[in-house]
Amino acid sequence: MPKIIFLDVDGTLVNYETQVPESAAEAVGLARANGHQIYLVTGRARPEVPEVLWDLGIDGMIGGNGSYIEHNNQVIQALTLSKAECTEVVHWLTEQDLPFYLEANSGLYASAEFDKKAQGAIEAYAAGKGNSGPTRIKVTDVLPGLIFGADLNRDDVNKISFKLNDYQDYLDAKAKFPHLKVGTWGGRGSHALFGDIGVPDIDKANAINVLLNHLETDQSQTIGVGDAAIDIPMLEFCDIAVAMGNSPDNVKAVADYITADVDHNGLHQAFAHLGLI
Repeated sequence: MPKIIFLDVDGTLVNYETQVPESAAEAVGLARANGHQIYLVTGRARPEVPEVLWDLGIDGMIGGNGSYIEHNNQVIQALTLSKAECTEVVHWLTEQDLPFYLEANSGLYASAEFDKKAQGAIEAYAAGKGNSGPTRIKVTDVLPGLIFGADLNRDDVNKISFKLNDYQDYLDAKAKFPHLKVGTWGGRGSHALFGDIGVPDIDKANAINVLLNHLETDQSQTIGVGDAAIDIPMLEFCDIAVAMGNSPDNVKAVADYITADVDHNGLHQAFAHLGLI
């Protein structure tokens, strides 16, 4: 019976150099040829999903960690911060001297010199966990199409990401905005390099449930694949949960199957193990 496969992007389908391993692309193509549906489930906004991923032939995406849902180019859900909420967050981040960018379906809107101020964090992101070696990756490689100089007081933003100078910045943001969803993201495992502030009361599992209702099916046919703590609700919700080998222990603990790392054919191995290909 065809399955509905929900794939996290970074650390699962895409490595920390923003590349899709050849074996992962092959696995997705073979699975879709066998009649399985595949959706991206990511913290990324729509403009942050490169064409190379759409070229794999995926059926849609869940973005903003659950605020945005798309199926076959049809928008099923698009939740955003109000203009007042966005303005409040932008003002606070500016006061704290924390470089940031706004994630909207219309584009990625960056604070002044975000590409320069976030370079160290992007290098750490690419290294996987901390600055373990030199890298040529740039902010614009990870976030192509950043828009500078635009009005940052907007009503179409689903999430705002900002560079953490230290973990206290995340704790301060969480205390400042208890009415919003505040999280972290970064490199391998749970290493926090950036904070994000977005629409409250959403997660990847809630969004999957909304999509399943739209598709008029249920979770018995679902498979979730992820590598980070933000993926845990998705993995707990899906009928079969797969953790990448580069996942931290708390993610592996909720998995039915643990596969290899993203760069060591992990996705292909998982699909083969589950009989999808």
